[in-house]
Amino acid sequence: MANWYTSREKFKVAANISGAQWNDTIERVIEASSRDVDRWTRRHFIPKTQTRLYRYPQPRAGVAGVLWLDQDLLSISTLQTQAQNSSPTTISSSDYFLEPNNPEPDGNTRYNRIEIDLSSTAAFEGGDTPQRSISVAGSWGWSNATKSSGAIDDSGGISASDTTLIVSDASKIDVGDTLLIDSEQIFVSDRSFAARGSILLDEGSDLAGTNATVTVTIDGSHGIVAGEVIRIDSEQMYVVSVSTNDLTVIRAWDGSVLASHSNNAAIHVNRTLTIERGVNGTTAASHSDDASITKYSPDSDVSRWCMAEAIASYHQEHAGWGVVVGTGGGASALDGRDLSQLRQSMVNYYRKMREGVI
Repeated sequence: MANWYTSREKFKVAANISGAQWNDTIERVIEASSRDVDRWTRRHFIPKTQTRLYRYPQPRAGVAGVLWLDQDLLSISTLQTQAQNSSPTTISSSDYFLEPNNPEPDGNTRYNRIEIDLSSTAAFEGGDTPQRSISVAGSWGWSNATKSSGAIDDSGGISASDTTLIVSDASKIDVGDTLLIDSEQIFVSDRSFAARGSILLDEGSDLAGTNATVTVTIDGSHGIVAGEVIRIDSEQMYVVSVSTNDLTVIRAWDGSVLASHSNNAAIHVNRTLTIERGVNGTTAASHSDDASITKYSPDSDVSRWCMAEAIASYHQEHAGWGVVVGTGGGASALDGRDLSQLRQSMVNYYRKMREGVI
């Protein structure tokens, strides 16, 4: 499932792990931990576009004009009754209310039931069978909050079948992010470097292969921003800050090898994303160059919790699911008490939110 609650890059920084050889393992534990979060809280934190079917009348519902939902509902596109009939009845949006119509403590509004407007003539009906009688098509999930994340920077834009995407700002997008472009959700499954027009400024000297050399001066207009990763030859460098054409960098980033570089060596930037199209029930479509990109932003406590679970799983795997990580003087005991307390706190909170207690 293409919904992660933290990213590969954030994991590697938090766990102090470098090198591409660990990427597959890291991605696997993030995916598993994200699904654990879904199961434990009984909800999901990135919205899905889908149709859910409900029996009517509902067992023990109590009120005929009320449909109780089993997932968080954010919005409805189509509501139908007698959905199993050959000609279902569509209920107009003016004939029902989404409830509760009040912001939650986190500022979001999500719904747990649909109520027929009693001043209307609309009604829920069972049709030929009470099974799957009510069809609710819409957006489901905890929140649809997104953050601005640059734009497409891909000459001619992308078609509905493209599986790579070049973006304008790689500092805002990580592997594991779910992007929203127009109405399509796109999952970022990997990234790679591509040469830009910029080159090392020719000042008659090369870039020394020392950790003390942290200023990279490049030619002309470049558009590189702090937080991006560049590559010169085979050495990767993390851009800490930018002052016109001078980049302050951390050398030998992500396990790459420190090296010297000649004048006019090409600058590569990790803005080329490998993507999965039309995820979470959306439809792959063409998008123009310069189209705005936003990314879904799960609650910060959910991201923190997923990170903690993923790091713990990673170290447990490397300890053979034992109680000690490392050997000799570098060995340390795995103590899961803090994680267990965090997990219990999060489960209690989000399940209570599901039950309407908080």
